Parts: sequence; C-alpha cells; structure tokens
Amino acid sequence: MLKEIYSFIVEDTKQVEEKTKEKRKNDAGVEEEVEVTKKVNKKIPYRIVIKEPTRRDLEEADMEFSIEMSNCIKKGILTKAMLAKKYSDTGGLLAESDANKLVDLYSDLADAEAEYTRRTLQNKNVARLPKKSKQEIDKLAAKTAIIRRDIVSLESSYQSLFNHTADTKAQNKIVMWYVTHLSYYRPDKESDAELKPLFEGETFEGKIDSYYNKDEKEDSLFQLASGKLAALISYWYFSTEVEKENFDKIINDIDNPS
Repeated sequence: MLKEIYSFIVEDTKQVEEKTKEKRKNDAGVEEEVEVTKKVNKKIPYRIVIKEPTRRDLEEADMEFSIEMSNCIKKGILTKAMLAKKYSDTGGLLAESDANKLVDLYSDLADAEAEYTRRTLQNKNVARLPKKSKQEIDKLAAKTAIIRRDIVSLESSYQSLFNHTADTKAQNKIVMWYVTHLSYYRPDKESDAELKPLFEGETFEGKIDSYYNKDEKEDSLFQLASGKLAALISYWYFSTEVEKENFDKIINDIDNPS
C-alpha cells in the first residue's frame, strides 16, 4: 500500500462512449427501442496522490541537489552563503545583521545536513535501529527543517537578491525531482485501481522528459495537476510541520483566487 502525504481531486474532461436507449422505427415501420452508442464529453474525476518519500527517495533527491549545487558553483554562480558573506563584509543591499545571521544559519544547515546524511548512510535499515537511534535521526531531520524554515523566513525580505544563487537553482531542481517522482493518479471512482505515476520514466532525466512532453502537448490532466503539485510539494519541502489543513488551504487558494 502506497503511503501518501496528501491527495486531491481534479476533473478532466474526456470524450467517452455512452450507451443510451432510443425509440426508432424498424424496416417494417414498427417502433422499437434500440441501444445506441454516442460519444460525449464528460468530466472524469481523478485523484492526484503525492506519495510519501522513502529514505531512498530522500537520499536520491539530496544527491540531485548536491550535483546541481556543484554544477552551478563550477559555472561561477555564487551560493547563498557566499553572497551573504560578501554583504556581511562589504555591506550593501543586505543589512549587516541579517547577513551575519544568514552566514550562521547556512553553516548550521550544512552541519545538520552532513550529520543527517552520515547517520542515514551508516544505518541503511533505519527501521531496525534501536528506538533511541531512530529518535536521534528524526531529531536531526526536524532540526534541519527548522533551520531551513528560518533561512526561508529571513531570505523572503531579500528574495530578488537570492533568486539567482546556486542554492535556489538546486532547490528548484530538488522540488522538480519530488514532483516527478512522488506524483501518482487514478480515476477517483475506482478506489481499487492501481495508482500510476503521473510522469513516466525510469530515471530523473526520463521523468523530466515526460514532464516537458506533457507540457508541450498541453496534456489536460497535466495542466490541471502540475501547478497544484508544485505548490504543495514546495510547501512540504520548506515546512517543518505540515497538516492536511495547510494543504487544503493551498488548494482552496489556487481554486478560488481572490
């Protein structure tokens, strides 16, 4: 049974065949009831499911983040830490106190992520660890999420400044990884139907190709679900605690813009 973070419904309009009864005269002129098949446009509800990532999923996503960060740095794109350090030394658009705080937060985040990665790699089968060890790993994950939240909160005042850093590009990449790997669907009325990946492909590159192919072909289900998936998964990735009500509000805000 696939564990899920959240699911929501979209209604996709499909052309389907429907059988109806009509009265028609036969060759003898006698009226009789016959069954006819017509093609009609009908709204089909689909359930879009965001799968709960496994530890392997989390590790693979983190690897993509690291690869993208490395590639960006090689191209000369500054990291947020580099940018914050630059402004803490020279001043400028970023207040010195905020710059110094960000430098500390980036350092704390790097340490927490490194420790979390080290602990999880050392203990592949976390489920079999003693309760105390599992709690320590969970605390590390929570600590990382809290630091990430504090960074996002502080950066929001300087969003334009950080939009083109290596970190932001890597974060966009990891969100895309989660969108393409955690998104599933099935007809909502078929509760026993097998969930299918929304994006086909055995590799990240394959799933990315599937994503852009659906976008270019204006796939109706993709158009209905992709924006919501990106918003929900971004919120999940940057938040420490996520309740169903938080996701419900995001869906409501998208469906009913003020």
